[in-house]
Amino acid sequence: EEQLVESGGGSVQAGGSLRLSCAISGATNLAVCMAWFRRNAGNEREGVASTCSDGRTTYAHFASGRFSISKDNAGNTLYLQMNGLAPEDAGMYYCAAKQTWSPSLTSSFYDSWGQGAQVTVSS
Repeated sequence: EEQLVESGGGSVQAGGSLRLSCAISGATNLAVCMAWFRRNAGNEREGVASTCSDGRTTYAHFASGRFSISKDNAGNTLYLQMNGLAPEDAGMYYCAAKQTWSPSLTSSFYDSWGQGAQVTVSS
């Protein structure tokens, strides 16, 4: 059974940092590319960052320079290190996986999704 489970969400003050984790198990271990998405206060889902097994990554403009996506060496955990958080970064963050190559921030390309981790940023 494919399974993605996020953790590491929480509340921070503006300027603070959080690291989200996504535990990968089952068939999802075979995923070629993975990504983080978020649903913001306006209930819009937007891509944050994506990484593929060949090391290619891509970031949304708002994440570039502040966020970093990575996987552990065993490929069992996906991370999102978030620094310099701002109130507009608050929302529910989801990890996702797909079997096709090429990092992407398009949600419809992804087959498996986690349940989400809540991030709250106070000003």
